[in-house]
Amino acid sequence: MNVVTTPSVKEQAASVDVVLPCLDEAGALPWVLERIPPGWRALVVDNGSTDGSARIAHALGATVVREDRRGFGAACHAGLTAATADIVCFCDCDASLDPSDLVPFVTELLAGEADLVLGRRRPQSRGAWPPHARAGNFALARLLHRRTGLRLRDLGPLRAARREPLLALGLTDRRSGYPLQMVVRAADAGWRITEHDVPYHPRTGASKVTGTWRGTWHAVRDMSQVLNETGVRA
Repeated sequence: MNVVTTPSVKEQAASVDVVLPCLDEAGALPWVLERIPPGWRALVVDNGSTDGSARIAHALGATVVREDRRGFGAACHAGLTAATADIVCFCDCDASLDPSDLVPFVTELLAGEADLVLGRRRPQSRGAWPPHARAGNFALARLLHRRTGLRLRDLGPLRAARREPLLALGLTDRRSGYPLQMVVRAADAGWRITEHDVPYHPRTGASKVTGTWRGTWHAVRDMSQVLNETGVRA
């Protein structure tokens, strides 16, 4: 049985938007959206879906943002610029991650204990995180340590920060390098960056990125370019 954590009174009073980049996720949307914590707003960023994802998201009460330019970063940034809440969270829309796990992230931000909180993915089954995707993530984490000194164990998509400081980072990547660029620029700005362990489930539907060697290679290439721009050779 899946248990959704109920936010405290303080957390419910917080202004929180959850950005959900979406490309053909009709099968996963009901599961994801029913786990958005009470009082928070779901921003589903439709990135060119052809399976009715936008219609389903709207019917389930989400705010739908359209982003025609393809790319994970393009969808994430469209959600960030459309957000109005003080705190913005990011979560994949494929049911591999539970948005209710963001509650302690927001708690940490509200307590002033961190500026950017990341989810460290803990696979719940063998097929949840393919070996090639783990290897690419590990390599990038090592390069990130060389660049920033941060000892992060994951560069996963589940994360939370305050909206205005995020916008001030001036993120420019619109492909798979977006999550890494966020961390690099936050580190350069002196942000306090922390990690929380979160369950990671097999995604619903076909993966666009880490489900294949080709997708993983493109993601690593995009992220390596981010690091190269800031002084590290991959």
